[in-house]
Amino acid sequence: MPGMTVDTARAELAALEDPKMRAANEKRGDDHGINLSRMRALAKRIKTDQPLAQELWATGDTAARLLALLICTPKAFTADELDAMLRETRPPKVNDWFVNYVAKKTPRAEEMRQRWFDDADPTVAAAAWALTSVRVAKDPDGLDLPDLLDRIQRDLQTAPGRLQWSMNETLATIGIFHPELRARARDIGERLQVLADYPTAPGCTSPFAPIWIDEIVRRREG
Repeated sequence: MPGMTVDTARAELAALEDPKMRAANEKRGDDHGINLSRMRALAKRIKTDQPLAQELWATGDTAARLLALLICTPKAFTADELDAMLRETRPPKVNDWFVNYVAKKTPRAEEMRQRWFDDADPTVAAAAWALTSVRVAKDPDGLDLPDLLDRIQRDLQTAPGRLQWSMNETLATIGIFHPELRARARDIGERLQVLADYPTAPGCTSPFAPIWIDEIVRRREG
């Protein structure tokens, strides 16, 4: 769909709005009423369109920003643009998609991880920990894994929700991918009990680090 304008895109989004879906999403902090599968279908029709993505993002509207994240070109954003975008991702789904579809896909991922790691804003620091988990699993050379465990042991229990979730992911990822640190990672999880009571649907893996570690190691190693 070449040449779609921001007004046309927003009209298409408005046509997908469902009041019941909005009510359900707002309980989770996401102020939009669009079924995400239908939004993905719209993005598939538009295809990649960086100029349109930037215009949609600039509206500040949550649905428009979600669509922008689906059609953007992550490598096209400068470091300062990525930083500014992250600091605006307050709705949970916008933050989740930005981290997974843009921050993790940009060639600036390591640059941004280092820039964000000690940020005072927990939403920003959480993105850095999410990027750290990727490095722990795929490219750990140069990371001080014992130091990461020290930080997690010290701060995980009192970290704000989004940051706590990302730090916990790093804890589990260290335990899964680094056998020499697995016992310590499990011990930290057991002692801190973070997310131990998190409701987990049947067939899903608990985010409680010791259970998460054991289950994924079992699947990987048999």
